[in-house]
Amino acid sequence: MNPTRIDVYVAGGSRLVRSIQDLTHEQLHAQPPDGSWTIHQIVTHMLDSDLIGSDRMKRIACMDRPLLVGYDENGFSHLPGRSELNAFTVCDLFQKNRQLSATIFYRLPDSAWERVGIHTETGMVSLEQMLEKYIHHLDHHLEFLERKRSWVTGQADLTAPPTV
Repeated sequence: MNPTRIDVYVAGGSRLVRSIQDLTHEQLHAQPPDGSWTIHQIVTHMLDSDLIGSDRMKRIACMDRPLLVGYDENGFSHLPGRSELNAFTVCDLFQKNRQLSATIFYRLPDSAWERVGIHTETGMVSLEQMLEKYIHHLDHHLEFLERKRSWVTGQADLTAPPTV
């Protein structure tokens, strides 16, 4: 594995932290008129996803073809107490999780990146593919988050509200 890709994965943590910098509680929780996720819901989803992702990647690294169980991201988003989570703490945990996971990833032999797990929804996936998936997953959601940030701060007049 090219260590640069792990660097990109780790750098995603600070990107998420910066993406909500200086936003108010009201802005984080502003509900888009189309009913799509708020900024707060996006960042909590990112933490959920990344915690699951780091677990999956570590299991692929140390187990023989582990089963990787899918989950319902919308179900997670409706769990009680989610709206009370501090978005800045959530982003900090996201960043720390990536840093801690990378400590392991940097030390894996090249052969580990070819190891595979079996995802219950998408089938066989290698450790390298999983790392790329989580890099791109953040990029995907940061695009939505930036559009919503512009909308909640009044910096963009969106004729069609942003969607997730």
